Amino acid sequence: MKDQGSIPNFAELQRFMNEVEQGIRIANREIIHSSIPHLTRDKVLAFAVVVGKLRAAYLEAAFVIADSAGEAILSESIVGDLKLKREMFEEAKAAFESLTDAIEKGYVALSQDD
Repeated sequence: MKDQGSIPNFAELQRFMNEVEQGIRIANREIIHSSIPHLTRDKVLAFAVVVGKLRAAYLEAAFVIADSAGEAILSESIVGDLKLKREMFEEAKAAFESLTDAIEKGYVALSQDD
């Protein structure tokens, strides 16, 4: 880029943004790989299955409430169970979405399956 007072042209700005994205990609790959060194397709699919099971448990808890709708007052334990299962599902789903986003952006390199 030119001096600090000038406005960069579109090509210079694009080049800079590409450099930033490349730096982010490299940093993320190194950081994620050091935390999860052997991330494979099988592990990603296993994680997806866990998210599906948590979704099912949450929906099952919701139907416990639906089945109890005729009762005057729902028990705190039934509502607490629903809340806990929702939180577990939502956290796992958010983590899975973060993982798939990282894969799509090239932040994660998948190892060969074991």
